[in-house]
Amino acid sequence: MMVALQQFWQEWQLLTSLELVAMLLALAYLLLAMRHSLWCWPAALVSTLIYTYVMWQHQLYSETLLQLYYAAMAVYGLVHWQQLQQQLKQPKAIKPVIEWSLRQHLGWISIAASSGLVLGYYMANYTQADFAWLDAQTTTFSIMTTLLVVRKVLSNWLYWVVIDAVCIYVYFQKGLYFTTGLFVLYTFLAVIGYLAWRSHYRQQQHTSGQVLQLA
Repeated sequence: MMVALQQFWQEWQLLTSLELVAMLLALAYLLLAMRHSLWCWPAALVSTLIYTYVMWQHQLYSETLLQLYYAAMAVYGLVHWQQLQQQLKQPKAIKPVIEWSLRQHLGWISIAASSGLVLGYYMANYTQADFAWLDAQTTTFSIMTTLLVVRKVLSNWLYWVVIDAVCIYVYFQKGLYFTTGLFVLYTFLAVIGYLAWRSHYRQQQHTSGQVLQLA
């Protein structure tokens, strides 16, 4: 009995330590992304690889798949932003922020919600995943929203506000307290990120308007 308790304690300490490291790197990713820094993607890559293991150990299987997707998107995001800098021939070039139409957003929301239902059904009926339906929805919407980050669509931050708020409940229920705290902070930072990118977007629009007037 004592050996089992000791082993459990050691495993819990390991998971908690890994969760803390992953949390700090995830926070670094968000802060760097807000500043349009390329370094956000290496931070995201290491964080997601650690979180892949942590989520698997907590039987959040949709989240595990999501972390693997995040890792792939971190590599893609780094390459994509680097290519843009090379095209603009500026080492610190900032990719322009864009915005989608309401129709585009509704289309993506429909796809994400439908995909979440399919994934939730599979996880609920063929695995022992906890929070199968809710976890599936946050997973599919996170996949969609990560694409918006890479493409620098302004409203990505508003999606994250909702996603992060739902994740707070799931992670708290699973005892992932560091991650719960991270997502509480994420929710507020997503609002700040939106305001920062919106300011940049409006500045772009103003500059474009001036160029058109001069032309």
